[in-house]
Amino acid sequence: MHRLFVALRPPPAIRSALLSIEDGVPGARWQSDEQLHLTLRFIGTVDRPVAEDLAACLAQVVAPAVQVSLAGVGRFDRRGATDALWAGVAPHRLLAHLHRKVDQACVRAGVAPERRAYLPHVTLARFSRSAGLTPAIDRWLADHAGLASAPFDLTHLVLYESHLGGEGARYEAVARWPLD
Repeated sequence: MHRLFVALRPPPAIRSALLSIEDGVPGARWQSDEQLHLTLRFIGTVDRPVAEDLAACLAQVVAPAVQVSLAGVGRFDRRGATDALWAGVAPHRLLAHLHRKVDQACVRAGVAPERRAYLPHVTLARFSRSAGLTPAIDRWLADHAGLASAPFDLTHLVLYESHLGGEGARYEAVARWPLD
């Protein structure tokens, strides 16, 4: 079985800028350079034939490279506790269009369509249930609310396999396609 997702990988300078703000929140499990990505579609666990069909369908996605900028920070909460901190990207319209194309490719491969609203972001930190309640999170969000960057290009669609372990997830790029 393979735990898969489709993402875009920010260029090194952007990843470096994101890594530079990963600090100051006790209990945060900050993402490493290798983990920084912008998810287009989480697929989940599939068997090998579905993974192969998925790769074939994703290879047929035709879309232009996307130019975006970093745009603020935010959090995802679950039951009143923060479970992730993220950096936003804008404009959403271009990424939403690419997300729809990727979702259509997933459906053609036999994967159920995405049901959640799409919010483009790069996850920066994750928290255990008990750690996501600290005032340091609010302070970090306020300190980095103005996060912004010059526009940058996202030029490749990447199919990743996620390997879960005690130290967090390790992501392996299993296929990659250029955006025109």
